[in-house]
Amino acid sequence: MELFGSFQALGIEGGTLLMFAMLLGLLVTGIPLAYVTLLVALIFALGWFGPMAVPLITSRVYSFVSSFVFVSVPMFVLMAAILDRSGIARDLFDAMKLVGGRLRGGVAIQTIFVAVILAAMSGIIGGEVVLLGLVALPQMLRLGYDKHLAIGVVCAGGALGTMVPPSIVLIIYGLTANVSVGDLFTAAFIPGLMLAGFYIAYILIRAYLNPEIAPIPEGPDVPMSEKLRLLKGLILPLLVVAGVLGSIYGGIASVTEASAVGVAGVLLSTVIRGEFTLELLKGAALQTLRTVGMIVWIGIGASALVGVFNLMGGINFVSQLITGISENPLIILLFMMLILFVLGMFLDWVGIALLTMPIFVPIITQLGYDPVWFGVLFCMNMQVSFLSPPFGPAAFYLKSVAPPDISLATIFRSLLPFICLQVLALAVLIAFPGITGR
Repeated sequence: MELFGSFQALGIEGGTLLMFAMLLGLLVTGIPLAYVTLLVALIFALGWFGPMAVPLITSRVYSFVSSFVFVSVPMFVLMAAILDRSGIARDLFDAMKLVGGRLRGGVAIQTIFVAVILAAMSGIIGGEVVLLGLVALPQMLRLGYDKHLAIGVVCAGGALGTMVPPSIVLIIYGLTANVSVGDLFTAAFIPGLMLAGFYIAYILIRAYLNPEIAPIPEGPDVPMSEKLRLLKGLILPLLVVAGVLGSIYGGIASVTEASAVGVAGVLLSTVIRGEFTLELLKGAALQTLRTVGMIVWIGIGASALVGVFNLMGGINFVSQLITGISENPLIILLFMMLILFVLGMFLDWVGIALLTMPIFVPIITQLGYDPVWFGVLFCMNMQVSFLSPPFGPAAFYLKSVAPPDISLATIFRSLLPFICLQVLALAVLIAFPGITGR
């Protein structure tokens, strides 16, 4: 019983330091983030307050998982899982040949267009990178594209699901920051397209400065009958995108209801294409359970930890530390971006959002910034985390489907120019907040 309440003798400074050291130590052992945060939360609840504090953890966790908007997460994951198993993405990529045409770097640009449409259909990053790695990467390598450019395009394009609505990153941010997910979707739409535009501009500049890295495809022009056949591959995906985003922006449906519209649209597409089977549905459902289970467990652990830390007075302590850095709000904002950038190298975005946003968002509001605009900055920052070494998930997703001669080191080296473009896009959003319409 001597343990209960004994941590209070450390004071909030010592308690915060011990909590951080314990988190770091346990993560290094390889224990998943969800279990680490939950274990540390339990230890500190007992060590700081005693057994009476444990029900406070459960109430905090319940408020996270009982949110109605959270229902949209498994729906969008299910959409991605069905897409993963159908031929919709492959036909979409073939149809996009009409966009690239005889343009130098056309196949890379076509890949970015496909990535944007896939992102607007489901907003799941892992599935997109794998799909593009299977469909686009082999074609670019076969045509003689520079492998670094091809790898970078696939990973950076696949990560656009973070920014382009309906992004799950935006949904989780909306839940933790207590802001409208619909407002976040509206604010992130133009920045997401802007980032895709940066990628296309980079591809064109590189291709025209050094024509060898992106050859123009040879062969006869595509006949009109083939063009019409290819265009059919665009119809179903664009209808699904129109159904999901149109129902949200048109005020017809909430984000949660629109996610159900999306699942129905993708399922109907597989039926029309003659691809629907119970095996496909079962596989997609199991993949959804695995992905959402991971998100929920990280959410439970992070919510519990933040709840305990808040009761300890830790959030006020960290807020005072951050705001004490400078009297200039911009310096404080840039410091927060740096913290997110560093955390993104080591932690999953779900954990980063749930651990930092309860601390950062009140400070942002206090400084007079718009929390919706800050949410778009957070998502743009998480774009970088998907690509940055040593644990950039996009690199590992691609490695799982890339040819054996492409090493992880090669993939990370290929991503550096695209990380610079993401940082540039983040700087543009900070300098010109009006891009988000806020």
